[in-house]
Amino acid sequence: MNLPLVLGLLVAAYLIGSIPTALWVGRAFFGLDIREHGSGNSGATNTFRVLGKKPGSFVMAVDVLKGWVATSLATVMLNQGAILPSQLLYYQLACGVLAVVGHIYPIWAGFRGGKGVATILGVMLAIAPATVGVCILVFVAVLLVSRYVSLSSMSAGVVFALLQLLPPFRPDNQLLVWFGFVVAGLLIYTHRANIQRLRAGTESRVPMPWDKK
Repeated sequence: MNLPLVLGLLVAAYLIGSIPTALWVGRAFFGLDIREHGSGNSGATNTFRVLGKKPGSFVMAVDVLKGWVATSLATVMLNQGAILPSQLLYYQLACGVLAVVGHIYPIWAGFRGGKGVATILGVMLAIAPATVGVCILVFVAVLLVSRYVSLSSMSAGVVFALLQLLPPFRPDNQLLVWFGFVVAGLLIYTHRANIQRLRAGTESRVPMPWDKK
């Protein structure tokens, strides 16, 4: 194992995840700190809510890309002979987790970030694209009906975990099944305040791209 390369890329995964997309977009183009408005989170959902559709779409795309790129660093380790093929999934998950941690606790933004939903999506897209494809359909369907990103995110996370129990989506390595349930639990935990607002009927709905101003 090329330990310096592995450690360097693991650190890189965290740093990539730490890129505070919403914060930088808010400051650069709107002169505000997104964390001081709306829900107070530095993520795509709050960007949609506070800054609008185009900034929100951009932030979401970049945050998904962060997760995908960070997770793909494990493939670089493999191609450089730093890890064995049998170890690839473990390092994909390690890089992905570090990217999500970076998004939630970004070093570039005083460790105050978002909830990691879009970054988790990018991580899982790199590892299990077919399963994620179904989850994206679930996310969109719930969002179209409810207009609640929080509910859509939690629904997609739970579906991801459950889908992996079915033969067509069951991964070769059972670690991914357990990881799916951890992801679902993390999404529910990070959205606990949203759950309270959903129950109280005070959760904010987000605009759709085709909505009129």
